[in-house]
Amino acid sequence: MKTKNYLSVIFLLISVALYAQESGPKISFETTLIDYGTVERNSDGKRTFSFENLGNQELIIKNVQSSCGCTIPKKPDGPIAPGEKSEIIVRYDTNRPGPFRKTITVTTNAEENPIVALKIKGTVQPQ
Repeated sequence: MKTKNYLSVIFLLISVALYAQESGPKISFETTLIDYGTVERNSDGKRTFSFENLGNQELIIKNVQSSCGCTIPKKPDGPIAPGEKSEIIVRYDTNRPGPFRKTITVTTNAEENPIVALKIKGTVQPQ
């Protein structure tokens, strides 16, 4: 009888632990690196990072911050529902000739990996 009780308690604890791991928002990006390649000076520096909420609760993008003032990120305004897709738009100032590598830090309410580093790189041609 004691063995059955112990097994029931163990099964219950494992079930609760597995359920807890699957709950909450979860962000998944199509890519975390965008390579601009070689672009002309003063060309369109806008690029888009697409992502999806693979969790079972609303995903909130708390903050999106660039490593410098030459890169301007824009986050979604509201929460992203489970299964919904959205995007973070990044504008790089292509008036600065030469190679570049920048990081955009995304802070979310996701339980797993709440901070994601997005990267852009490329080279702006001199005129």
